[in-house]
Amino acid sequence: MLEGYAGFALPRLEPGMRVVDVGCGRGAITLSLGTAAHPISVLGVDADVAEVALARKSAERARVSTVDFIAACPEGLPLPSSSVDLVFSHALLEHVPQPQAVLAECARVLRPGGTLAVSTSDWSKAKLRPKTANVDAALRGRHLLHRRAGGDPFAGRHVADWVVRAGFRDVRAKARFHAEIGYRELAERVEAELAEAIHIRQDQQLASAARSAWMWVRNGNGEFAQCWMEVLATR
Repeated sequence: MLEGYAGFALPRLEPGMRVVDVGCGRGAITLSLGTAAHPISVLGVDADVAEVALARKSAERARVSTVDFIAACPEGLPLPSSSVDLVFSHALLEHVPQPQAVLAECARVLRPGGTLAVSTSDWSKAKLRPKTANVDAALRGRHLLHRRAGGDPFAGRHVADWVVRAGFRDVRAKARFHAEIGYRELAERVEAELAEAIHIRQDQQLASAARSAWMWVRNGNGEFAQCWMEVLATR
């Protein structure tokens, strides 16, 4: 499923390219990039050392020799300036406190004429049916947790502007919807996250959201599709 998130970037890949996947996580998308053209060199970068270790194991199991992984912060990529042909990033900018610093670093490592391809979620456009009062209240609690962690649940609204401010040109943005998880699974995730948060820290607003999430989980099935803003731009 995750491989499909790179679809908008694949037409930009050519043999011989040097590609970086920033915020690669466990490397599922990185592996798909590493097999999209031949020859190609893809480096997956993530700040989480444990995730990088799992990504390396996945590459070994899949016997994909065109990819490598390294642990590093997205604001400080361990790469020379102008050394990369394409920078890809999925589901990262909405989770970092300074997304424009990350984009500036992406611009630094890209060669002139290189491609930036970023995909960023926008919860304001997510499709949820039915979207009841309990769903709204539970998601407001989750968004509050997201902001307290330094992220922005509505980052997709702003990502194209951020890319322009980082000095990129030919910026193109398109919204795409993915039914990545089910409606009930989303409800269960939100319920678990809120329950954990109020266990760690008593908070009346989160406690209210947790009660709404409990009701959401028990009120049947529905439909969910997340909105991802896909941006392509040129260095």
